Amino acid sequence: MMEHKLILDKVSKTFVDGEKRVSVIEDMTLKVNEGEFVAVVGPSGSGKSTFLSLAGALLAPTSGRTFVGGHELSQLSESGLNRIRLEKLGFVFQSSNLIPYLTVIDQLILVSELSGKEREDAKSKAKKMIKRLGLSHRINHYPEQLSGGERQRVAIARAWMNDPELILADEPTASLDSERGKEVVQMLADEVKLRGKAAVMVTHDQRMLDLCDRILYMEDGRFVKEKNQMNEAH
Repeated sequence: MMEHKLILDKVSKTFVDGEKRVSVIEDMTLKVNEGEFVAVVGPSGSGKSTFLSLAGALLAPTSGRTFVGGHELSQLSESGLNRIRLEKLGFVFQSSNLIPYLTVIDQLILVSELSGKEREDAKSKAKKMIKRLGLSHRINHYPEQLSGGERQRVAIARAWMNDPELILADEPTASLDSERGKEVVQMLADEVKLRGKAAVMVTHDQRMLDLCDRILYMEDGRFVKEKNQMNEAH
């Protein structure tokens, strides 16, 4: 049976601005399956970043329920939510957000150590991830010594370090040229299929959409259209 890695069940998010209530996400329902790579596109201000924050357990919904890897987020304590973020979720941001004073391998080891893994085990896994992403020759380099594409590959390796159920990527190709951007998104797509995980990518980059299984179009806090690439491919 296909496992749902992410479920949003009638989720809404409202912010209070002075005396005004601003609805950013409205009655959103979504299921992302194991092995599925989903793109979310839409104009600025449509709610894409808020959607990602809800999916990533960084924001609590005003109403509705969010499930990650089978866990309902509203039922968890703050320490439980932190555990979900560390063990079930991987984040890839617009800029790679690498720590400037850590080498490539230490960026990856830190993630595992934060979740209580032994350093030697983390080091062995980090080396494998770095090799898989073609960065072995950069293993002891610092972020300033890497190209933009290399930094994003390190960010992807870091996101996979704790074997998360779900990767959330926020404009991961924004600072990359077309070739490097394609390379980075292809890596995300390959890892999702290879490991039976799932990924959701918010993007403005139309050139990357053919690598995704499903495209969701967002306006005013809602999904207004869906394109299923897998069905069209058959």
